[in-house]
Amino acid sequence: MTDLISSANIDGVAVITLNRPEKNNAINNAMWAGIRDAFRAAAGDDAVVCVLLCGAGDNFCAGVDLASFGDQDVDPQALFNAAALAVAEFDKPLVAAVQGASVGGGATILFHADIVYAADTLRLRLPFASLGLAPEWASSYMLQANIGAQKAAELFYTAEWVDADKALAQGMVAAVLPPAELQAHALAKAREIAQWPVNSLREIKRSLRLHHLPAIYAAMEAEQQAMARQAGSAENIEAITTFMEKRPPNFRQR
Repeated sequence: MTDLISSANIDGVAVITLNRPEKNNAINNAMWAGIRDAFRAAAGDDAVVCVLLCGAGDNFCAGVDLASFGDQDVDPQALFNAAALAVAEFDKPLVAAVQGASVGGGATILFHADIVYAADTLRLRLPFASLGLAPEWASSYMLQANIGAQKAAELFYTAEWVDADKALAQGMVAAVLPPAELQAHALAKAREIAQWPVNSLREIKRSLRLHHLPAIYAAMEAEQQAMARQAGSAENIEAITTFMEKRPPNFRQR
C-alpha cells in the first residue's frame, strides 16, 4: 500500500486516510491503487468490522490529480475502475468523515458510504458539466438512490457548490460538526458499530445497499461509455483551456 493511503485498525475500525494534504488529497495513480488495496484488505480481514474513510489536512479530496494522466506506465482508467469497484463492493459498514473541499471523485466516493459526517467547512461539487464530461463512480445512480432523482439532477446539471448545511438538508450527510470535533465523532460512531458481530453487519449491508450492485455495474458501464465520448471533445477542450487561461468558458460556440 502506498504511503499516500494510510490505514490503522482501532478497535475493529480500519481508519483509511487519503494522505496527500499538500495536494488537497488529489488522487493520483498511486492513490487509486492504494484505495483499491486498502478496501480489498479491509474486506478480507476478519479483524476489521467497519471502515472509517477520511482525508488528511483541511480538505477531504480535491478529485483526480490531472498530472497523473501523463504517466504512460500505467492505465489510469483501469486503476480507477478497480478502486471504484473495491469501494462499491465493500461488504462491511463504511463511515466517512469529510471536511473542506470534496470535488469530483472526492465527492462521488462518498455516495458509497453508509454514513457520512461532515465538518461545517464542507464544500462539495460535482463539476462534470462544467468540464464537458460525464459522471463517474456510479454517481449517476448512487446520488439518485441516496437523495432522489430531482435533487441529484439539480446538482449534476448546475455543477453548483454544496455547503454543509445544504448537504445536511438534502440527506447527503448525517450530521454537521465543528472541524475540531469531526474525527472524534466519526471514530466514536464507527467504534459503536464495530462492537457488533461482523457477519450480522455484513448481512445488514447486503440488505441495505449491496442489492444495488447490478444497477451500480450498469451505471459504471454507461458512465465509462459517456466519458469516452466526452473526453477530448470540443466542450472538454474548452473547459480545460478556460481553466488554463483563467477566463469564462464559451460553450455556445463549440
